[in-house]
Amino acid sequence: MIEVNDLTKRYGAITAVDHVSFKVEPGEILGFLGPNGAGKSTTMRILTGALGANEGTATIDGISIADHPKAAKRKFGYVPEVPPLYLEMTVRGYVEYAAQLRGVPRRKLKPAVARALEVCSLDEVAHRLVGHLSKGYQQRVGLAQALVHEPPVLILDEPTIGLDPNQIIGIRQLIRGLAGKHTIILSTHILPEVTMTCQRVVIINKGKIVAQGSIDELSAQLQKGERLSIVLRRPAPDTGERLRAVRDVLHVAEETVGSGSARYLVDVDAGKDIREEMAKLAVTRDWGLLELRRESLSLEEVFRELTTREETGTGRVEVVA
Repeated sequence: MIEVNDLTKRYGAITAVDHVSFKVEPGEILGFLGPNGAGKSTTMRILTGALGANEGTATIDGISIADHPKAAKRKFGYVPEVPPLYLEMTVRGYVEYAAQLRGVPRRKLKPAVARALEVCSLDEVAHRLVGHLSKGYQQRVGLAQALVHEPPVLILDEPTIGLDPNQIIGIRQLIRGLAGKHTIILSTHILPEVTMTCQRVVIINKGKIVAQGSIDELSAQLQKGERLSIVLRRPAPDTGERLRAVRDVLHVAEETVGSGSARYLVDVDAGKDIREEMAKLAVTRDWGLLELRRESLSLEEVFRELTTREETGTGRVEVVA
């Protein structure tokens, strides 16, 4: 549905986006993740036709945004970091105005506006001025204007920036509810945003794509071996030492979890499954085994690993889901 190939944007001697390539499949929510200044917003602006690229192509539903901008723009709705709102208009009046700009036929105007207001839970405030709404509701209005012409694609740039926790939860639930009906690319630097909303991740750093795939796939690629999480009710002073002595164990880290219990994160050589041996050891030593499970790297650990490398081109991870 969205295809980006070798996209490059330069500002003089500075390369903001460096040969970026990725795809977003129909009905998918893709997280476009990176630290501030990584090239996320520049890529989004090129995708929406607000900025031209020096090299490469970007297509939406097979239509080139550079060669056929009007046709491509009919295919998407866009919510920039600061939504394009007219604060002196009512919510209904503004969404109706956006629908007219988008070319919604007159006979379909009222149903289209009503549907957008309902999807974004704006019915109760439809008569109010946009400028009198909270930031969270203003973000919903921004989403409504992007949805009113029922585009197959939504492009969202930092949609929860500046919101309070309750407003963030509401916007995330709204975005998740749109999955399947719309193809969504969500640009953000907020890790929980991606974890709670997206099915797949593209990570950009210093203008280059350094990884793409599901969180589990990226974790498996970066992790040198298996990691086990073992929670014990009655660990002994030598528990860590005994765990390290087990064959194929590479490293053991201990965390206190309260009331005398402890969690041990055990890194194991790749391809080795020692869970049964660990369970037998815990039972034999009467440590009070409460939990034994495989554990993957978190998105935070994946993100930190990929964006703090000095040479982002080395160790690049690319997984096609």
